[in-house]
Amino acid sequence: MIGTAAPAPYDRGHMPPPIDLPAPLQQLLPAALLGQCTTRRVARDTRLFHQRQRPRAMHFVAHGEVLLQRPGEQGSALVLQRIRQGLVAEASLQAGAYHCDAVVAVPAEIVSLPIGPLREALAADPAFAMRWIGMLNAELRRQRMQCERLSIKGVRERVLHLLATEGSAGRLAVPAGLKSLATELAVTHEALYRTLAALAREGRVTREPGALLLRTPR
Repeated sequence: MIGTAAPAPYDRGHMPPPIDLPAPLQQLLPAALLGQCTTRRVARDTRLFHQRQRPRAMHFVAHGEVLLQRPGEQGSALVLQRIRQGLVAEASLQAGAYHCDAVVAVPAEIVSLPIGPLREALAADPAFAMRWIGMLNAELRRQRMQCERLSIKGVRERVLHLLATEGSAGRLAVPAGLKSLATELAVTHEALYRTLAALAREGRVTREPGALLLRTPR
């Protein structure tokens, strides 16, 4: 358990990296917290937590996909956010209860950390607190790009914007399939299929198993 003393920072020059933890977590968390992380494989449709449940852990999606959602009209789920890699419900750090459900959409590898020691470390370790703020700023920028994308008219333009801003070297993983991607883009899956077919004919986009690849125009 972490006391009031500042946790020792992760010394990459003298300490071996923790095994089986994603690089973003190794770079973010101090060594004392890395040692308290647990990793597990979670099946599709598993709920990491329920709305109004008290937060007891911070979760990180290493692989797979997790949806934050609430009940919508006529019993349908309203998706608030999709997480393919990263922290789930960062706002729960200061909340007394979750404001939504977290549902595994694609079989996932989840890293969990007790929320009490995390709060104590943020209060005691200024360097860690600054890294945490930087992570939140990066997530805020990503959310702003998503809002900008949804303001764009046209399925084609939204697809190209998504690949350009969130793909890695133009490659975007789509583990949950194109229907899930259509929901994220707020378009019908039929419109998305037609658009991807047209972009493929033009040589702009290549479909790979579980991914889309943006091609640079010649």
